[in-house]
Amino acid sequence: MTERLVVIGGDAAGMSAASQARRLKGPEELEIVAFERGHFSSYSACGIPYWVGGDVAGRDELIARSPEEHRSRAIDLRMRTEVTEIDVPGRRVLARDLEAGTEAWTGFDKLVIATGARPRRPALPGIDAPGVHGVQTLGDGQALLDSLEGTRGRRAVVVGAGYIGVEMAEALLNRGYEVTLLHRGEQPMATLDPDMGALVHRALDGLGITTVASAEVTKILTGEDGRVGAVATDDAEYPADVVVLGMGVVPETTLAGAAGLPLGVYGGLLTDLAMRVRGHEDIWAGGDCVEVLDLVAGRERHVPLGTHANKHGQVIGANVGGDYATFPGVVGTAVSKVCDLEIARTGLREKDAREVGLRYVTVTVESTSRAGYYPGAAPMTVKMLAERRTGRLLGVQIVGREGAGKRVDIAAVALTAGMTVEAMTALDLGYAPPFSPVWDPVLIAARKATAAVRAGG
Repeated sequence: MTERLVVIGGDAAGMSAASQARRLKGPEELEIVAFERGHFSSYSACGIPYWVGGDVAGRDELIARSPEEHRSRAIDLRMRTEVTEIDVPGRRVLARDLEAGTEAWTGFDKLVIATGARPRRPALPGIDAPGVHGVQTLGDGQALLDSLEGTRGRRAVVVGAGYIGVEMAEALLNRGYEVTLLHRGEQPMATLDPDMGALVHRALDGLGITTVASAEVTKILTGEDGRVGAVATDDAEYPADVVVLGMGVVPETTLAGAAGLPLGVYGGLLTDLAMRVRGHEDIWAGGDCVEVLDLVAGRERHVPLGTHANKHGQVIGANVGGDYATFPGVVGTAVSKVCDLEIARTGLREKDAREVGLRYVTVTVESTSRAGYYPGAAPMTVKMLAERRTGRLLGVQIVGREGAGKRVDIAAVALTAGMTVEAMTALDLGYAPPFSPVWDPVLIAARKATAAVRAGG
């Protein structure tokens, strides 16, 4: 008897789940119907800043698989169709065709919810004025590019200094704009500790990006033509011909919440290790709409990253298709860049460690990406946190130039394995002068952290 899988969301998690389920079960066993309210499927939202900045040639480069390609694999992907209601007891969803305006119920045997996240967009005066843009979807990226081509001025204001904010600051700088980066915190990149964020601040200023801390935006000012003209904070106004919002995202779980499905403290769906929604045998969820277990802190977090979404989809698809897979959790690894500055972190910040009641030591080391005598050696700063009593690695942050960022992967593996900083000092890492000093900067930090743990008893 043929079962029906319904997927809500046609991007990374949803279509990865559909594709993996199709690999395991043919159309005669499993019918797959997927709904996507947008114009594109299976694309890299992470690549939008690089498309806007000119590093990526065009929009289509960011699309991994088109709707037609999915349909060729017997996945009934219905674009521009938004699910407006989930009837859990009735095992059906109500979907609206956004072009035709019609609605219809579709029954399911199994359901995957992959509704993603929505950008924070505070209800400020002028927030919807022409020239104010988010960068959540490919459509958003195209609208921003159209706006950049249609404006004569060259002043840009980016609101928010997280990953999207600094990446968009680089994109606009590359396009010849005078860029001002406004953020509410003490330092940019709130995912870092303030002392490491200060390094990012200095580097941004050195690149010609004006970075303003503790700046709470109060309204968007418009000109006589109704288009954006400036961004106002409590104590200043910043002229702008274009404004980009990079204020973070929250799980898009309005639909799931209305259906009575369990949500966590961050508003994301709660799942088990198999990515099943807790308490519901035939409903799965993945991607930016879920909360995941932080393996270091031992609690749920909302970590919206494409890497996780694709892994969630693979796990879900395997389980829907009759196989078995799990997603054990994350350690919070992320890497970004602005021009030649690389920024990376994994594990806990000092603030995170305090919140979960961990006593810790911290060390910070300065080193280089290559042997100091080798051409191109660039400086980097590594900060490491370790548990005071056990020496267990808790987190690493890295700010540096070429070759710095991906070193965070060493720490990500060590965190996942539950290693101590002392055990890390014996890691057999690759060495040659073009790639590393004889002691890799991460291992220098581990040695120093080991000494700090011993000194602390």
